[in-house]
Amino acid sequence: MPWKPSVRGEISTLGWGVLDWMSANLNSPSGDGTALQLTREQEDFTLRWYSIDRRTGRFPFWRGLIGRARGWGKSPFLAALAVVEGLGPVLFDGWDAAGQPVGKPWVGVREPIIQVAAVSEDQTRNTWDALFAMVEDAPVIDNYPGVEPMLSLMNLPVGRIERIAASARSVKGARAILGILDQTEEWVASNGGVRLAQTMRTNATKVGGRTLESPNAYMPGEGSVAEASAHYAESIAEGKTRAAGLLWDHREAPADTDMTDRDSLVAGLRYAYGDSSDDPRGCVLHTPPCPPGWAPIQSNADMFWDPANDVQQLRSDFLNQIVSASDAYIERPEWNARSVNTLAGQGTVVKPLAERDEVTLGFDGSRKRARGVADATALVACRVSDGYVAPIRVWEQPDGPAGDDWRVPIDEVRQVVAETFRKYKVVGFFADPAKWEGVVAEWEAAYGARLIVKASRSNPIEWWFSGRRSIVTQALDAFRGAVAYGEMSHSGDSVLTRHVLNAHVRRNPSGYGIYKAYPDSWDKIDACIAAVLAWQARLEAVAAGAGKTRIIRAPRRLY
Repeated sequence: MPWKPSVRGEISTLGWGVLDWMSANLNSPSGDGTALQLTREQEDFTLRWYSIDRRTGRFPFWRGLIGRARGWGKSPFLAALAVVEGLGPVLFDGWDAAGQPVGKPWVGVREPIIQVAAVSEDQTRNTWDALFAMVEDAPVIDNYPGVEPMLSLMNLPVGRIERIAASARSVKGARAILGILDQTEEWVASNGGVRLAQTMRTNATKVGGRTLESPNAYMPGEGSVAEASAHYAESIAEGKTRAAGLLWDHREAPADTDMTDRDSLVAGLRYAYGDSSDDPRGCVLHTPPCPPGWAPIQSNADMFWDPANDVQQLRSDFLNQIVSASDAYIERPEWNARSVNTLAGQGTVVKPLAERDEVTLGFDGSRKRARGVADATALVACRVSDGYVAPIRVWEQPDGPAGDDWRVPIDEVRQVVAETFRKYKVVGFFADPAKWEGVVAEWEAAYGARLIVKASRSNPIEWWFSGRRSIVTQALDAFRGAVAYGEMSHSGDSVLTRHVLNAHVRRNPSGYGIYKAYPDSWDKIDACIAAVLAWQARLEAVAAGAGKTRIIRAPRRLY
């Protein structure tokens, strides 16, 4: 579920009772003795996390993720949720006379065990220190005799809250009602994080409990728990899985944040930090703005201007941007900056594809799985007039049992290509024929004569993406340059985005190519290749006089 500013009044939730309990029983983590007061966006997350399905009376979300910039306040927020889960009204107990859900505590249903986990003891310290500050000398001590905070354990009248590190065997039998997975961008297989996450989720499921992650931006390609959760959220959004029990709440600075421009950088930081920003103008999320918080926006901006600092790491830490691996073909912020949604926010409206638009097509296909997961098959269009790129269709192996023995529906692919030629004015069509030689030959016979640009004199559509390495490198450079210099736009389609960001560069004697992270990877790049081919065909169409506009820098014909 994507982040949204507010859900107040839109859902049935136990969250209001939870918020009241927190403010009545817990102190501020600042140590000044005042009552805990969450920010508005923390309250909004709480309302969604404790939302109730009116048909079943159950929580719709069994997993949650709240991803914010470093210093936003995740640790105190998670600590407060840990305490309320152990003592407060967090279970559904029917409806009141007004039709609103009523909550009850876990006590009487099951012994409440809450685990605060990370891959090292040091990483649990931030959440634990905040928990200790909110409970020590707070009303909860008097209201719930038996609450006893200690260095690594907090006893409850019934149950406990405990700190654990990445030893999955040590938690295998502990069935926590809430598992807090802190800093999961650092939970990988090598440090035991992946196994720990699976164990905690399994344990929680057995008792009707839940798990909640709190990562900073992850590094793509590292195989972290946070990255896997992001892929799961994408699968839900794309309808690839029937499961939908993940509350995904990740917010990062806008893709067009310019780190060389102070005003743009400060604006990006204010958005990333939201209600916790200490900017005197207040937050940028709500109208009227929430008052200033605690996150030092100007000091964080100064960090970017210190040449001794790693800018990529700062983008991850303070802008909460999911930056790309060092060998990424295209970086996420650059790609997101060319999305129609980003451009619309800047006042630039890009129209979607319409019938009779003059377009070029790119195609990359696969057939069946030899091992692992079958590659995808993709047909992507590029409008000649303005360089707008959008997928026509991408065929991917479904997740789970539905993907067993899956093969690309070849007849359906033929039909979609035929429909595309009927709907649009196709002036160029470049297709990688690997494993599709016969079908590409059929397309050349059917459509080759009507194309303005042709891959070659003898083969108007066949464009091999393997071999001819210098030519492939030039095509890859042209597309990457169009993204970097703002010469193209794209639909923001999640599948195309995923494939573009999955592409890794590998050098060769004649230049470079793009590849999956490893041959059997689930992370496919076929739609990226199709987009590169569509863009190359578009460049040649422009050079041949097609379209009504010209790009700023049109490369020469490559062959």
